Amino acid sequence: MADGMLDGKVVLVTGAGRGIGAEVAKLAAAEGAKVVVNDLGGSIDGDGGGDATPAQEVCNEIAANGGEALVNGDSVADFKAAQGMVQQAVDTFGRIDGIVNVAGILRDVIFHKMSKQDWDLVIAVHLKGSFNVARAAAEHFRNQESGAMVHFTSTSGLIGNFGQANYAAAKLGIIGLSKSIALDMARFGVRSNCMSPFAWSRMIGTIPSNTPEQQERLAKIKQMTPAQIAPMCVYLVSDAANEMGVTAQIFGSRMNEQVLFGQNRPIRSIHREEGWTPRSIHEEGMPALVPSFVPNDRSADIFCWDPI
Repeated sequence: MADGMLDGKVVLVTGAGRGIGAEVAKLAAAEGAKVVVNDLGGSIDGDGGGDATPAQEVCNEIAANGGEALVNGDSVADFKAAQGMVQQAVDTFGRIDGIVNVAGILRDVIFHKMSKQDWDLVIAVHLKGSFNVARAAAEHFRNQESGAMVHFTSTSGLIGNFGQANYAAAKLGIIGLSKSIALDMARFGVRSNCMSPFAWSRMIGTIPSNTPEQQERLAKIKQMTPAQIAPMCVYLVSDAANEMGVTAQIFGSRMNEQVLFGQNRPIRSIHREEGWTPRSIHEEGMPALVPSFVPNDRSADIFCWDPI
């Protein structure tokens, strides 16, 4: 039997009690890693918590298959708690080699009706939570001069979607966070990448299904399973990805497709020797730029083909 791609490594997976996080944790263990299964045990909108049952069930399954895992039930939104979950990995397994930031919540609402709480809670879990866990691992990675981070983004941020200003802002912010980590920590042998998943999960289950069009869309999404997201995540924390120099990238897994996303770069520049005025921008500049505008698309407009 071939050696596992994560033999000897210790990986922390947040939001690993259900869905994508659970599948990442189980595959990481199957590939030889010792795994910290973090899950707050709350509802999809961030309410509640304290139910360790889902995370324990994942650990039990890992153990039944010959792996090693432990439960952590703390919130990624708490800076000290994030430090604690990384320290728990080090205290129990002796080191930390990779983090996969999956934990998330949804509080979808059209922008003009979005409350401060809707905004704050989503930013706290997704963006602040990704920072908290990454920052907690960073000192260990720096000291050992190795480590890999995978942060979950979304096409809601990369492209756009209705009713998700909070979620989209957090997910696009995670792109900037990951790129900055990749730049700052490259000298220490640390890599950072993003994953934009396409899969049916508890979070996607909040999408309305009131019309035939919505029902058809959901039927297609249900073909894409959380287990199909896990292989790329596990690969990204492996030494094999390090050998390929995989860092500062944005990937997506969509059923049996692996996607590499582009990143923001200038697409058109115009120059006027005498400088610009508001009027000259209107009369000369904007007409030259308009043909290169990015359409006001949403995710489904770009990923419009059936999953394959």
